Amino acid sequence: MSPRRRSPRQTGKHALLAGAALAILWAAAAEAQTTAPASAPARPGPDGLLPGELYMEADEVAHDDEAKQTTANGNIEVRYNGRTLRADRLVYEQETGVIRAFGHITIVNADGTSEYADEVVLDEDMRAGVALGFSARLPENVKMAAASAAKRSENIQELNRAIYTPCEICAADGKSKKPTWSIAADKVVRDQKRRIVYYRNARFRLFGAPVLYLPLFWHADPQASRSSGFLPPKASASDRRGFSYEQPYYLVTSPSSDITFSPQFNTKVNPFLNLEARKRFYSGEVDLRLGYTHDRDFDGKGNEFGKKTDRSYVLGRGAFQIDEKWRWGFTAERASDDLIFDKYEVGDVYETRGPYVADDRRLISQIYAIRQDRRSYFSTAAMTIQGLRPGAIDPVTGFAAGENDRIFPVIGPLVEGHYEVPTTIAGGRLRVHTSGVVLSREQSPTDLSARLPGLDSARATGELDWRRTLTSAGGVRVSPFVSVRADAYRIQDILTGVGSATRKDDMVRGLATAGVDISYPVFKRVKNATVVLEPVAQVAASPDAKQVVIGHNATTGEAIYLNEDSVAFEFDETTLFRPNKFPGYDLYEDGVRLNVAGRASVLWDDGRRANLLVGRSFRTEDNRVFTDRTGLRTKASDWIVAADAQPFRGVSMFARARLDNDTLDIHRLEAGANVYNKRGSGFIRYLTDDFDINGRKRENLDLGGELYVGKNYGVSLYGSRDLKEDAWVIRDYGVFYRDDCLRVDVIYRREDVIVGRLLPSESVSVRLTLATLGGTFNGR
Repeated sequence: MSPRRRSPRQTGKHALLAGAALAILWAAAAEAQTTAPASAPARPGPDGLLPGELYMEADEVAHDDEAKQTTANGNIEVRYNGRTLRADRLVYEQETGVIRAFGHITIVNADGTSEYADEVVLDEDMRAGVALGFSARLPENVKMAAASAAKRSENIQELNRAIYTPCEICAADGKSKKPTWSIAADKVVRDQKRRIVYYRNARFRLFGAPVLYLPLFWHADPQASRSSGFLPPKASASDRRGFSYEQPYYLVTSPSSDITFSPQFNTKVNPFLNLEARKRFYSGEVDLRLGYTHDRDFDGKGNEFGKKTDRSYVLGRGAFQIDEKWRWGFTAERASDDLIFDKYEVGDVYETRGPYVADDRRLISQIYAIRQDRRSYFSTAAMTIQGLRPGAIDPVTGFAAGENDRIFPVIGPLVEGHYEVPTTIAGGRLRVHTSGVVLSREQSPTDLSARLPGLDSARATGELDWRRTLTSAGGVRVSPFVSVRADAYRIQDILTGVGSATRKDDMVRGLATAGVDISYPVFKRVKNATVVLEPVAQVAASPDAKQVVIGHNATTGEAIYLNEDSVAFEFDETTLFRPNKFPGYDLYEDGVRLNVAGRASVLWDDGRRANLLVGRSFRTEDNRVFTDRTGLRTKASDWIVAADAQPFRGVSMFARARLDNDTLDIHRLEAGANVYNKRGSGFIRYLTDDFDINGRKRENLDLGGELYVGKNYGVSLYGSRDLKEDAWVIRDYGVFYRDDCLRVDVIYRREDVIVGRLLPSESVSVRLTLATLGGTFNGR
């Protein structure tokens, strides 16, 4: 029989015949036939057929009027509604409506998944049927097989003597092999209405050996978007809490909301409840995490002390889109104990939940509104900060005290606005910047025992920024710029240094900078590479700036300047060409200065690259507003060197350093490398700093990676070492097994750092990750 396309009026029983056979696909049995709306013209699908059309070919088709039977034999191929059916024989019985397919049945879906069977029987309505010798290849390379498969109704499918695995079952030579892991069951029932899959007498096998038996087991339907049920548990044993078991339960409360309950049961301390609630709205979403217990405090060995009290935390966020330009949101982050996240091993704490981010081991609560379009930006916000960092070691107790939150300011309102004028001014672009902030402190950090009032301040700023770029015929690029700014300050509770006496100060200042950037990039082809050399210079001049003085150093007599927004300033390649190197508003760079650098790049045609920058800053006078750690106080600054390279595929390196302006001694160096290839991956990071933002010398080394030993086995390593103290902070050593569907890690970890009352600890973790199912088990 030659191939032919039948018209929709001629498809009748043949469409039913093919459609019924196709309906045995258990992953798509409830899928309805899709037709185009009456008002829209029908369009052919990827197979060239219109909805409802059938393409069928076979070696022969016979109709027996006496037996009332239609039979197709030999090399049958049917395409219908995006699916393709192949079989050796099809039989349709007109009186009973029963449809049978025999021999090497293969069904290929539009998404590439396939189902197979030896024999299929379906009723005419395709609501019930049986398949013998059933198997399927589903998305993510999942394989399922069953001795028989029965479709009881539109919503109930049943597999008997079934097996499930995402692992490969064929070796490289084509022979069969045992899957790394699988689930076998006497019966598997899929309830599409309740979106649940039930297993009876389920047996989990690992490398062919049974490791777990469950008489009854169920999970959410893989095709269901969401469904209530238990999530993978977490188990551990430690000196702090004893044996711990945490069992999350996921509850779908509505199509737009859900709750996850995670009670943690401990043998040494009281249970701890974790909860996460999520809700989506038409314009945004809210995510709220909570934790609670009622217990005494405990140290690193699980020894309890003090009175029982409520201990809790909240980590929440909300974000909403008002319209195309406006959005608003909030974060709520608070904890009753500085070490509550360490004690109960709560993860994903210090992450970004809003536009304003606090430092590590600090929580921020904020509310904000933002308007943004192509030419303007406006934001307003208010926020508070809670510190969870341990302080200095108490010589009596031997433990570190926590931070005093009363010295952190309450920030609000914080207002920022930027606008770019749509027309050019004097051939360049003009931007308008506005900013304002109010800071209120409860206590001064200078003498905590005296409980002196903290410094309060308010600032309003307006600025005009103009820049133009000109390029000569010879390639010289010249960019003149002008910036004019006005600040207004009100400061209260400035300590006089005598007892607790304070004073107030109001100040208005005008600031201005004018300058020009000049660069002359040149390039040359050298064999298979492009070499680019670019000298860069910037000249900037500002009148003497009126800095905001809030006191004087009792030892040196130097002025102490108000500095709320430039504490973490670093002089490096990213700030070398800033006309005002201070990132905030309180401090301002003045005088005449020259910033110069040379850039060099080599770009190979095969993707390799190398970049180098060397530069420094010069000024006509010393600037004592900069601190010693910046390298900018003297007329000639420290040297800035930055380099990065990718010498060949799989290797990348970087280094940035600040060298003494006279001796070239290293004041700050950060360097690292990343390596990856088929044998493994790894990284190394080194940092040394004579004075960090806390005024302490710092020298750290971080390294880690994985090395594959053979095809499936490997070793892993991670370490963080404090070179100044000559001690490891964290050490991880591990071995692992991995293949296409499973990974097992065994990791030894030692933490030598003392965090508050939590002493150094050791642990051994075993993590098991199964493809398509996931889940981990940790033992300490």
